[in-house]
Amino acid sequence: MKITIFGAAGDVGSRAVAEALSRGHEVSAVVRNAAQFDRLPNAAIACVGNVGDTNDVARLAKGQDLVISAIRPPTGHEDQLPILTQTILDGATYSGARVLIVGGAASLKMPGQDNITVMTAPGFLPDAVLPIARACVAQYSLICNNTQANWSYLCPPAMLTPGTRTGAYRIGADELLVDKEGNSAISMEDFAVVLLDEAERPKHHQIRFTAAY
Repeated sequence: MKITIFGAAGDVGSRAVAEALSRGHEVSAVVRNAAQFDRLPNAAIACVGNVGDTNDVARLAKGQDLVISAIRPPTGHEDQLPILTQTILDGATYSGARVLIVGGAASLKMPGQDNITVMTAPGFLPDAVLPIARACVAQYSLICNNTQANWSYLCPPAMLTPGTRTGAYRIGADELLVDKEGNSAISMEDFAVVLLDEAERPKHHQIRFTAAY
């Protein structure tokens, strides 16, 4: 499979690149500038791309089986996330590639509470993550209204941190997944496993899903 990954030098993107390469896929790893090439594996095809330019996204997606968007704007520019997501959706649509978007947990419903989300639950999110949480809610709202792209939207659990690859996870839909102790977590390494499992065996068409231990 030929896969283009935007945000390839980031926390999730770098792990998605590694997981895809380990499975024998051809990976075009897209970063903002050539100075980031040394953060990419030698086996990846290093590319410079502008995710703010639809034509550039379409160029990098052309002829690919899948586009994975693992972009995250820098601190202070979180409001760019839905704008850049729209560009990726448009570019993927023009190229005909399927697109898998890494989203956020903020739009997920709290367990057993249909009218309360991770974003609106009192005191659930620390102030430091509110800007990116709001951006992810806006991102999800935007993508829900897109009927042109062949998209899937993967939400992480409440905690997404570096860890180990176990290959074990559970899949959910619109509700935050928690374990028996109330924890909602997955390692970035296993989150990449979820991404590539969906890449190889698509089960979610124009719908969101989530994963956790």
